[in-house]
Amino acid sequence: MNTSIGLKLSILDFVHIYNGTSATESLQNVTDMVQLAEQWGFNRYWFTEHHNTTTLMSTSPDLLSLHAASHTKSIRVGSGGIMLPNHSPLKVMENFTLLEGLHPGRVDLGIGRASGTDGRTMWALLRSQELMEVNDFPEQLDNLLSFFARDFKANHPLNHIHPPGDHSMVPDMFMLGSSEGGLHFALEKGLGFVFAAHLAPQRAIPVLRAYRSNFKPSSYLTEPQSMLATIVITAETEEEAKYTAGPAELMWAQMSTGERNLTFPTPEEAKNHRYTPHEELARERNNDRFVIGSVRQVAEQLSQLSKASLVDEIMIADFYPNQESRKKGHELLAKELGLSQENKRAREKESIQPWKKEYLK
Repeated sequence: MNTSIGLKLSILDFVHIYNGTSATESLQNVTDMVQLAEQWGFNRYWFTEHHNTTTLMSTSPDLLSLHAASHTKSIRVGSGGIMLPNHSPLKVMENFTLLEGLHPGRVDLGIGRASGTDGRTMWALLRSQELMEVNDFPEQLDNLLSFFARDFKANHPLNHIHPPGDHSMVPDMFMLGSSEGGLHFALEKGLGFVFAAHLAPQRAIPVLRAYRSNFKPSSYLTEPQSMLATIVITAETEEEAKYTAGPAELMWAQMSTGERNLTFPTPEEAKNHRYTPHEELARERNNDRFVIGSVRQVAEQLSQLSKASLVDEIMIADFYPNQESRKKGHELLAKELGLSQENKRAREKESIQPWKKEYLK
Protein backbone atom coordinates (compact mmCIF):
# COMPACT_ATOMS: atom_id res chain seq x y z
CA MET A 1 0.00 0.00 0.00
CA ASN A 2 1.12 3.57 -0.77
CA THR A 3 4.17 2.40 -2.74
CA SER A 4 4.75 5.90 -4.06
CA ILE A 5 3.22 8.53 -1.81
CA GLY A 6 3.07 11.88 -3.56
CA LEU A 7 2.88 10.51 -7.11
CA LYS A 8 -0.03 12.08 -8.96
CA LEU A 9 -2.02 10.12 -11.52
CA SER A 10 -4.01 11.44 -14.47
CA ILE A 11 -5.90 9.86 -17.37
CA LEU A 12 -5.58 10.44 -21.11
CA ASP A 13 -8.82 9.31 -22.75
CA PHE A 14 -8.88 8.37 -26.44
CA VAL A 15 -12.65 7.76 -26.21
CA HIS A 16 -12.38 4.29 -27.70
CA ILE A 17 -15.43 2.78 -29.35
CA TYR A 18 -15.09 -0.69 -27.92
CA ASN A 19 -15.86 -3.81 -29.90
CA GLY A 20 -19.61 -4.39 -29.82
CA THR A 21 -20.47 -0.90 -28.54
CA SER A 22 -21.61 2.30 -30.23
CA ALA A 23 -20.22 5.82 -30.50
CA THR A 24 -22.98 7.00 -28.18
CA GLU A 25 -21.99 4.43 -25.57
CA SER A 26 -18.35 5.51 -25.78
CA LEU A 27 -19.41 9.07 -24.93
CA GLN A 28 -21.53 7.82 -22.05
CA ASN A 29 -18.43 6.00 -20.83
CA VAL A 30 -16.63 9.36 -20.65
CA THR A 31 -19.23 10.76 -18.25
CA ASP A 32 -19.03 7.70 -16.05
CA MET A 33 -15.24 7.50 -16.10
CA VAL A 34 -14.43 11.15 -15.39
CA GLN A 35 -16.79 11.19 -12.40
CA LEU A 36 -15.16 8.07 -11.01
CA ALA A 37 -11.68 9.48 -11.68
CA GLU A 38 -12.58 12.55 -9.64
CA GLN A 39 -13.98 10.39 -6.84
CA TRP A 40 -10.82 8.25 -6.74
CA GLY A 41 -8.51 11.27 -6.60
CA PHE A 42 -7.00 11.49 -10.08
CA ASN A 43 -5.44 14.87 -10.81
CA ARG A 44 -6.42 15.47 -14.46
CA TYR A 45 -8.59 14.01 -17.17
CA TRP A 46 -7.42 14.84 -20.70
CA PHE A 47 -8.66 14.01 -24.18
CA THR A 48 -6.69 13.30 -27.34
CA GLU A 49 -7.41 14.70 -30.80
CA HIS A 50 -7.91 12.22 -33.65
CA HIS A 51 -9.60 12.49 -37.03
CA ASN A 52 -10.63 9.97 -39.70
CA THR A 53 -10.38 7.16 -37.14
CA THR A 54 -13.65 5.26 -36.93
CA THR A 55 -12.83 3.62 -33.60
CA LEU A 56 -12.12 6.85 -31.67
CA MET A 57 -14.59 9.57 -30.74
CA SER A 58 -11.93 12.05 -29.58
CA THR A 59 -12.30 14.49 -32.46
CA SER A 60 -12.80 17.61 -30.32
CA PRO A 61 -10.92 17.64 -26.99
CA ASP A 62 -12.21 21.12 -26.19
CA LEU A 63 -15.85 20.00 -26.39
CA LEU A 64 -15.11 16.84 -24.46
CA SER A 65 -13.33 18.91 -21.81
CA LEU A 66 -16.38 21.13 -21.46
CA HIS A 67 -18.58 18.07 -21.06
CA ALA A 68 -16.22 16.52 -18.49
CA ALA A 69 -15.94 19.74 -16.48
CA SER A 70 -19.71 20.18 -16.50
CA HIS A 71 -20.20 16.76 -14.94
CA THR A 72 -17.53 17.11 -12.24
CA LYS A 73 -16.56 19.59 -9.53
CA SER A 74 -12.81 19.68 -9.02
CA ILE A 75 -10.77 17.40 -11.30
CA ARG A 76 -8.71 19.26 -13.90
CA VAL A 77 -9.76 18.70 -17.52
CA GLY A 78 -8.13 19.47 -20.83
CA SER A 79 -6.55 18.48 -24.10
CA GLY A 80 -3.76 16.06 -24.66
CA GLY A 81 -3.68 17.69 -26.97
CA ILE A 82 -4.96 20.28 -29.34
CA MET A 83 -3.05 19.61 -32.57
CA LEU A 84 -2.29 23.22 -33.38
CA PRO A 85 -1.50 22.71 -37.10
CA ASN A 86 -5.18 21.78 -37.57
CA HIS A 87 -6.53 24.97 -36.00
CA SER A 88 -6.63 28.73 -35.98
CA PRO A 89 -4.70 29.98 -32.92
CA LEU A 90 -7.39 32.61 -32.37
CA LYS A 91 -10.14 29.99 -32.29
CA VAL A 92 -8.16 27.80 -29.89
CA MET A 93 -7.66 30.81 -27.63
CA GLU A 94 -11.37 31.70 -27.76
CA ASN A 95 -12.48 28.14 -26.96
CA PHE A 96 -10.11 27.71 -24.03
CA THR A 97 -10.85 31.19 -22.72
CA LEU A 98 -14.49 30.12 -22.53
CA LEU A 99 -13.54 26.86 -20.83
CA GLU A 100 -11.38 28.62 -18.25
CA GLY A 101 -14.03 31.26 -17.66
CA LEU A 102 -16.71 28.64 -17.09
CA HIS A 103 -14.50 26.41 -14.91
CA PRO A 104 -11.76 28.66 -13.45
CA GLY A 105 -8.60 26.98 -12.25
CA ARG A 106 -9.52 23.61 -13.73
CA VAL A 107 -8.56 23.78 -17.42
CA ASP A 108 -5.37 22.59 -19.16
CA LEU A 109 -4.36 23.23 -22.75
CA GLY A 110 -1.93 20.61 -24.02
CA ILE A 111 -0.50 21.67 -27.38
CA GLY A 112 0.73 19.28 -30.07
CA ARG A 113 2.96 20.06 -33.06
CA ALA A 114 1.67 17.37 -35.44
CA SER A 115 -1.61 17.17 -37.33
CA GLY A 116 -2.28 13.73 -35.88
CA THR A 117 -4.00 12.56 -39.04
CA ASP A 118 -3.45 11.76 -42.70
CA GLY A 119 -2.85 14.27 -45.47
CA ARG A 120 -6.31 14.25 -47.02
CA THR A 121 -7.99 14.70 -43.64
CA MET A 122 -5.63 17.55 -42.80
CA TRP A 123 -6.61 19.12 -46.13
CA ALA A 124 -10.28 18.80 -45.15
CA LEU A 125 -9.58 20.40 -41.77
CA LEU A 126 -7.54 23.28 -43.16
CA ARG A 127 -9.60 23.75 -46.36
CA SER A 128 -6.34 24.45 -48.19
CA GLN A 129 -3.80 22.26 -49.93
CA GLU A 130 -1.24 25.05 -49.80
CA LEU A 131 -1.30 25.24 -45.98
CA MET A 132 -0.45 21.53 -45.79
CA GLU A 133 3.01 22.32 -47.14
CA VAL A 134 3.69 25.13 -44.66
CA ASN A 135 5.55 24.41 -41.42
CA ASP A 136 4.46 27.47 -39.46
CA PHE A 137 4.06 25.94 -36.01
CA PRO A 138 6.46 28.42 -34.35
CA GLU A 139 4.38 31.32 -35.67
CA GLN A 140 1.14 29.59 -34.67
CA LEU A 141 2.41 29.06 -31.12
CA ASP A 142 3.61 32.67 -30.87
CA ASN A 143 0.22 33.90 -32.03
CA LEU A 144 -1.65 31.63 -29.62
CA LEU A 145 0.38 32.82 -26.64
CA SER A 146 0.09 36.46 -27.73
CA PHE A 147 -3.69 36.17 -28.02
CA PHE A 148 -3.82 34.83 -24.45
CA ALA A 149 -1.37 37.46 -23.15
CA ARG A 150 -2.81 40.25 -25.32
CA ASP A 151 0.72 41.41 -26.05
CA PHE A 152 1.09 41.58 -29.82
CA LYS A 153 3.57 44.24 -30.86
CA ALA A 154 2.05 47.45 -32.13
CA ASN A 155 3.07 46.72 -35.71
CA HIS A 156 1.87 43.11 -35.72
CA PRO A 157 -0.95 42.53 -38.25
CA LEU A 158 -3.07 40.80 -35.57
CA ASN A 159 -2.63 43.54 -32.98
CA HIS A 160 -6.04 45.03 -33.78
CA ILE A 161 -7.84 41.84 -32.64
CA HIS A 162 -9.13 42.21 -29.06
CA PRO A 163 -10.76 39.00 -27.77
CA PRO A 164 -13.10 39.34 -24.77
CA GLY A 165 -11.99 38.21 -21.34
CA ASP A 166 -8.87 38.87 -19.28
CA HIS A 167 -5.78 37.18 -17.86
CA SER A 168 -7.82 35.17 -15.35
CA MET A 169 -9.30 33.22 -18.26
CA VAL A 170 -6.06 31.53 -19.33
CA PRO A 171 -5.66 27.74 -18.97
CA ASP A 172 -2.49 26.11 -17.70
CA MET A 173 -0.49 25.31 -20.83
CA PHE A 174 1.73 22.35 -21.69
CA MET A 175 3.76 21.40 -24.72
CA LEU A 176 3.36 17.78 -25.74
CA GLY A 177 6.14 15.83 -27.37
CA SER A 178 7.81 12.53 -28.11
CA SER A 179 11.13 14.06 -29.18
CA GLU A 180 13.42 17.01 -28.57
CA GLY A 181 11.16 19.17 -30.76
CA GLY A 182 8.42 19.55 -28.17
CA LEU A 183 11.09 19.99 -25.49
CA HIS A 184 12.57 22.94 -27.40
CA PHE A 185 9.28 24.84 -27.45
CA ALA A 186 8.48 24.05 -23.81
CA LEU A 187 11.85 25.44 -22.73
CA GLU A 188 11.76 28.43 -25.09
CA LYS A 189 8.33 29.55 -23.86
CA GLY A 190 8.57 28.38 -20.26
CA LEU A 191 5.59 26.04 -20.50
CA GLY A 192 4.79 22.75 -18.84
CA PHE A 193 5.90 19.63 -20.72
CA VAL A 194 4.38 16.19 -21.23
CA PHE A 195 6.39 13.42 -22.89
CA ALA A 196 4.50 10.66 -24.72
CA ALA A 197 6.54 7.68 -23.58
CA HIS A 198 4.11 5.30 -25.27
CA LEU A 199 5.26 6.76 -28.61
CA ALA A 200 9.01 6.97 -27.91
CA PRO A 201 9.79 5.08 -24.68
CA GLN A 202 13.58 5.15 -25.07
CA ARG A 203 13.68 8.96 -25.22
CA ALA A 204 11.37 9.67 -22.30
CA ILE A 205 13.81 9.77 -19.39
CA PRO A 206 16.64 11.79 -21.02
CA VAL A 207 14.25 14.33 -22.55
CA LEU A 208 12.26 14.82 -19.32
CA ARG A 209 15.48 15.18 -17.33
CA ALA A 210 16.71 17.75 -19.85
CA TYR A 211 13.47 19.71 -19.38
CA ARG A 212 13.97 19.84 -15.60
CA SER A 213 17.61 20.82 -15.77
CA ASN A 214 17.16 23.53 -18.44
CA PHE A 215 13.84 25.11 -17.43
CA LYS A 216 13.81 28.84 -16.74
CA PRO A 217 10.93 30.61 -14.94
CA SER A 218 8.47 32.40 -17.21
CA SER A 219 5.26 34.37 -16.99
CA TYR A 220 3.46 31.01 -17.22
CA LEU A 221 5.43 28.95 -14.70
CA THR A 222 7.72 29.80 -11.81
CA GLU A 223 9.07 26.24 -11.71
CA PRO A 224 9.11 23.28 -14.12
CA GLN A 225 5.99 21.17 -14.44
CA SER A 226 6.36 17.90 -16.32
CA MET A 227 4.53 14.62 -16.82
CA LEU A 228 5.28 11.26 -18.36
CA ALA A 229 2.48 9.64 -20.37
CA THR A 230 2.48 5.89 -20.90
CA ILE A 231 0.09 2.97 -21.36
CA VAL A 232 -0.75 1.36 -18.00
CA ILE A 233 -2.80 -1.80 -17.61
CA THR A 234 -3.20 -3.38 -14.21
CA ALA A 235 -5.37 -5.84 -12.30
CA GLU A 236 -5.32 -7.68 -8.99
CA THR A 237 -2.84 -10.27 -10.27
CA GLU A 238 -0.10 -10.24 -12.88
CA GLU A 239 -1.82 -13.05 -14.79
CA GLU A 240 -5.09 -11.11 -14.99
CA ALA A 241 -3.27 -7.95 -16.05
CA LYS A 242 -1.47 -9.74 -18.89
CA TYR A 243 -4.77 -11.22 -20.03
CA THR A 244 -6.44 -7.79 -19.94
CA ALA A 245 -3.51 -6.22 -21.83
CA GLY A 246 -3.67 -8.77 -24.65
CA PRO A 247 -6.03 -6.73 -26.87
CA ALA A 248 -3.92 -3.56 -26.58
CA GLU A 249 -0.70 -5.46 -27.30
CA LEU A 250 -2.29 -7.03 -30.37
CA MET A 251 -3.66 -3.72 -31.61
CA TRP A 252 -0.31 -1.97 -31.26
CA ALA A 253 1.47 -4.84 -33.01
CA GLN A 254 -0.98 -4.63 -35.90
CA MET A 255 -0.75 -0.81 -36.03
CA SER A 256 3.02 -1.19 -36.33
CA THR A 257 2.45 -3.18 -39.51
CA GLY A 258 0.32 -0.44 -41.08
CA GLU A 259 -3.19 -1.42 -40.05
CA ARG A 260 -5.69 1.38 -39.29
CA ASN A 261 -9.08 1.74 -37.63
CA LEU A 262 -8.58 -1.35 -35.51
CA THR A 263 -11.15 -2.28 -32.89
CA PHE A 264 -10.27 -3.96 -29.63
CA PRO A 265 -10.51 -7.74 -29.86
CA THR A 266 -11.79 -9.42 -26.74
CA PRO A 267 -9.14 -10.60 -24.27
CA GLU A 268 -9.96 -14.18 -25.24
CA GLU A 269 -9.55 -13.42 -28.97
CA ALA A 270 -6.22 -11.75 -28.27
CA LYS A 271 -5.09 -14.70 -26.17
CA ASN A 272 -5.88 -17.12 -29.02
CA HIS A 273 -4.45 -14.94 -31.80
CA ARG A 274 -1.59 -16.44 -33.79
CA TYR A 275 0.91 -13.65 -34.31
CA THR A 276 2.56 -13.46 -37.71
CA PRO A 277 6.36 -13.15 -37.62
CA HIS A 278 6.03 -9.44 -38.44
CA GLU A 279 3.46 -8.92 -35.68
CA GLU A 280 5.58 -10.85 -33.19
CA LEU A 281 8.59 -8.67 -33.94
CA ALA A 282 6.46 -5.56 -33.51
CA ARG A 283 5.07 -6.93 -30.25
CA GLU A 284 8.57 -7.41 -28.85
CA ARG A 285 9.59 -3.90 -29.90
CA ASN A 286 6.48 -2.50 -28.23
CA ASN A 287 7.24 -3.90 -24.78
CA ASP A 288 8.52 -0.59 -23.44
CA ARG A 289 5.34 1.20 -24.47
CA PHE A 290 3.41 -0.62 -21.73
CA VAL A 291 3.45 -0.89 -17.96
CA ILE A 292 1.61 -4.14 -17.26
CA GLY A 293 1.30 -6.12 -14.04
CA SER A 294 -0.42 -6.54 -10.73
CA VAL A 295 -1.38 -3.31 -9.04
CA ARG A 296 1.61 -3.53 -6.69
CA GLN A 297 4.00 -4.25 -9.55
CA VAL A 298 2.63 -1.33 -11.56
CA ALA A 299 2.77 1.07 -8.63
CA GLU A 300 6.43 0.21 -8.14
CA GLN A 301 7.22 0.58 -11.86
CA LEU A 302 5.50 3.96 -12.01
CA SER A 303 7.40 5.08 -8.93
CA GLN A 304 10.68 4.10 -10.62
CA LEU A 305 9.70 5.90 -13.84
CA SER A 306 8.76 8.98 -11.86
CA LYS A 307 12.08 9.10 -10.05
CA ALA A 308 14.14 8.40 -13.17
CA SER A 309 12.37 11.04 -15.27
CA LEU A 310 12.10 13.62 -12.45
CA VAL A 311 8.32 13.93 -12.74
CA ASP A 312 5.76 13.74 -9.96
CA GLU A 313 2.82 12.97 -12.24
CA ILE A 314 2.05 10.06 -14.57
CA MET A 315 -0.54 10.44 -17.33
CA ILE A 316 -2.12 7.04 -18.06
CA ALA A 317 -2.76 6.57 -21.78
CA ASP A 318 -5.94 4.53 -21.52
CA PHE A 319 -5.87 1.35 -23.61
CA TYR A 320 -8.00 -0.96 -21.51
CA PRO A 321 -10.13 -3.17 -23.81
CA ASN A 322 -13.50 -2.35 -22.23
CA GLN A 323 -15.19 -0.10 -19.70
CA GLU A 324 -15.29 -2.73 -16.97
CA SER A 325 -11.54 -3.43 -17.01
CA ARG A 326 -10.60 0.26 -17.14
CA LYS A 327 -12.77 1.05 -14.12
CA LYS A 328 -11.27 -1.80 -12.18
CA GLY A 329 -7.68 -0.99 -13.17
CA HIS A 330 -7.90 2.73 -12.42
CA GLU A 331 -9.60 2.18 -9.09
CA LEU A 332 -7.08 -0.43 -7.96
CA LEU A 333 -4.14 1.81 -8.80
CA ALA A 334 -5.70 4.87 -7.17
CA LYS A 335 -6.17 2.91 -3.96
CA GLU A 336 -2.70 1.39 -4.09
CA LEU A 337 -1.08 4.81 -4.44
CA GLY A 338 -3.24 6.31 -1.71
CA LEU A 339 -4.97 8.95 -3.82
CA SER A 340 -7.64 10.70 -1.78
CA GLN A 341 -10.11 13.54 -1.98
CA GLU A 342 -8.00 15.62 0.42
CA ASN A 343 -4.82 15.14 -1.60
CA LYS A 344 -6.69 15.81 -4.81
CA ARG A 345 -8.03 19.14 -3.59
CA ALA A 346 -4.56 20.15 -2.43
CA ARG A 347 -3.07 19.28 -5.82
CA GLU A 348 -5.77 21.23 -7.62
CA LYS A 349 -5.12 24.35 -5.53
CA GLU A 350 -1.35 24.13 -6.03
CA SER A 351 -1.73 23.71 -9.80
CA ILE A 352 -3.18 27.22 -10.20
CA GLN A 353 -0.25 29.42 -11.20
CA PRO A 354 0.59 32.29 -8.80
CA TRP A 355 0.09 34.97 -11.45
CA LYS A 356 -3.48 33.70 -11.94
CA LYS A 357 -4.49 33.37 -8.28
CA GLU A 358 -4.89 37.13 -7.89
CA TYR A 359 -7.65 37.06 -10.49
CA LEU A 360 -9.40 34.09 -8.86
CA LYS A 361 -9.77 35.57 -5.35
